[in-house]
Amino acid sequence: MTRKRGNKEGSIHKRPNGSWRAQISVNGGRLGFTAKTRAEAQAWLAQMGSQVERGLTLKAARVTLDEFLADWLKTAKTRLTFESWRSYNQLVKDYISPGLGSVKLRELTPLLIQRLYNSQLDKGIGQRTVQKTHAILRASLNSAKKMGVMTHNPANAASPPKTKTKEMQILNENQIRRLLQTAKLEADGSYALYYLAIVTGMRQGELLALRWSEVDLAKGSLQVKYSLKRVPDQGLQPRQPKTQSSVRAIKIGIETCQVLSAHASTIAERQVKAGDGWRDLGYVFPAKNGMAIEPAEAYRGLHKLLKKAGLPKIRFHDLRHTAASLMLNNGVDVLIASKRLGHAKPSITLDFYGHLLPNIQNQVADLLEAVVKGR
Repeated sequence: MTRKRGNKEGSIHKRPNGSWRAQISVNGGRLGFTAKTRAEAQAWLAQMGSQVERGLTLKAARVTLDEFLADWLKTAKTRLTFESWRSYNQLVKDYISPGLGSVKLRELTPLLIQRLYNSQLDKGIGQRTVQKTHAILRASLNSAKKMGVMTHNPANAASPPKTKTKEMQILNENQIRRLLQTAKLEADGSYALYYLAIVTGMRQGELLALRWSEVDLAKGSLQVKYSLKRVPDQGLQPRQPKTQSSVRAIKIGIETCQVLSAHASTIAERQVKAGDGWRDLGYVFPAKNGMAIEPAEAYRGLHKLLKKAGLPKIRFHDLRHTAASLMLNNGVDVLIASKRLGHAKPSITLDFYGHLLPNIQNQVADLLEAVVKGR
């Protein structure tokens, strides 16, 4: 039996097929929901009644996830780098819209979101991609909650997969010397690249975007202003890093300056040989034609060199980890190491590399015991 209620209240009735239909009046219109049980219909009615009391309009109640995400992405574009925004937009298009785009915001539940993640994993979509999908849903639905479109964020109750953190591999001092000696014998310009990677801790994209105009050999310093990014219709381009902390000045020693000076002569000789085929874009580590090096090419070059040197296979990013290890295990203050690496704060450096500090922990333990005992 249908029980009619007043404005902003609702009704529940059982349908011939055994399901339960709940409806509520909103601004002269009606919103409905079909549930398997009366309890589920009552829960929906209570939730919607609460939202209506908070000012939910009929128009807002009918907004789909796709419609909301379109507006959310427009707003996000004003605060994100182009590369981040493009990644968000692509993830929404490829992984969120096909499964949940037509669902109304008010009908989103943790179960629906969890089923999306499970379905993606069953299709062989990578765990990292599913994690990014979750991050976008959580951030966008938090925004919906703040704007009063939702009373809670259903993505918070869903469980994305946990990815296994790739174990960092660090070269010891003997391995570093073997790598650099092998690179020097190659005489292809890679020696300076790997040398600078290890003594500065710069990211691969930062190294490949570095230009001579940002290097001051007289003062022994360089400026990290850009990272190499792939831009649609423009190819590889230097672009500002995602965080302001990544933009930094790095002091380099006399030997590093000598390495770079010799490298500059090598590049000049290469430019002369290339003739008209050379595009002088000012990169410190250019490709054979003066253009930016493809990151994949640098990656393959490193693996080829490691094999020739008889060293274990590592990622280019592990050269950065090696630099961090060298600093922290040789007494460099965490704050200084953090600045050199371009981390936003020292706590990030400790989160990444705190396990590399057993010797320092022993020193601290001995120091505190000595202070307590008055020695």
